[in-house]
Amino acid sequence: MRCFVTGCAGFIGSNLVDRLLALGHDVSGYDNLSTGQLSFIEEARSSSRFVFTKGDLLDVDRLTAAMRGSEIVFHLAANADVRFGTQHPTKDLHQNTIATVNVLEAMRELGVARIAFSSTGSVYGEAPIFPTPENSPIPVQTSLYGASKMAAESFIEAYCEGFSMQAFVFRFVSILGERYTHGHVFDFYKQLKAHPEELYVLGNGKQRKSYLYVQDCIDAILMCIENCQARVSIFNLGLDEYCEVNDSIGWICEELGVRPELRYAGGDRGWVGDNPFIFLDCSAVRALGWRPKLSIQQGVRRTVRYLQQNSELLEIR
Repeated sequence: MRCFVTGCAGFIGSNLVDRLLALGHDVSGYDNLSTGQLSFIEEARSSSRFVFTKGDLLDVDRLTAAMRGSEIVFHLAANADVRFGTQHPTKDLHQNTIATVNVLEAMRELGVARIAFSSTGSVYGEAPIFPTPENSPIPVQTSLYGASKMAAESFIEAYCEGFSMQAFVFRFVSILGERYTHGHVFDFYKQLKAHPEELYVLGNGKQRKSYLYVQDCIDAILMCIENCQARVSIFNLGLDEYCEVNDSIGWICEELGVRPELRYAGGDRGWVGDNPFIFLDCSAVRALGWRPKLSIQQGVRRTVRYLQQNSELLEIR
């Protein structure tokens, strides 16, 4: 395949680029490097089958030129800053929704018919059903991030109907692993490196979350693309388990050999839009034969070890 990857220098995107190249595909990567790291695609850039373009998804002309010749788009670029969304209310609209429409318009102009889109389990808001299936009623949106991704999904579906495209929409839980640069494990690790005697925790630590190792995530994406023929396929990606934030704190502290005093902000969530319970029904993707290799605990511990070996990542945010 001739693949186009937005957010190619980011956490998930760079891991996907490496996998696609290892499988023998040609890859064009696109990233504005606002959060992506050139170091993440250093090996990829040494390949004759990889082309990198620095550009923003709001620059439609540059985006279209970079996408030319592609057969499938893996659209991973986004503003993933859920916590501070209310401090810049239009950022999610522009970088997630409008940027996705720009990707679709470039595809339409060039005749690129297939798109794999990284959505989020946050579109379920305060879900009424656990574990939450793909056909769950969509409740009131609780975060600007979730709302922007839900809008992007709707545009993708409409373009598929209007222009005979095919889409694979993936609603992720939080992803962990190599090149991970934001999220609670990163934040806790950074705090503990700075002052191992105490840890400040948003909420009460009893929030229940699910996490997925990045390579397991990529396995699922590629399996779905290979096996699904529907015009629009929507898949939850996560594990059949969840943990409390307090559990992950314990695993992180064990890896670091520290016993900090925990200071809780209080309440049942960390910020506006922080859903206190996220647990997705992933039976649809499992029916294709996909099985994750790492548990949540294994994913958290592996991520901490990676951060220990790559301390320079603590300086990039």
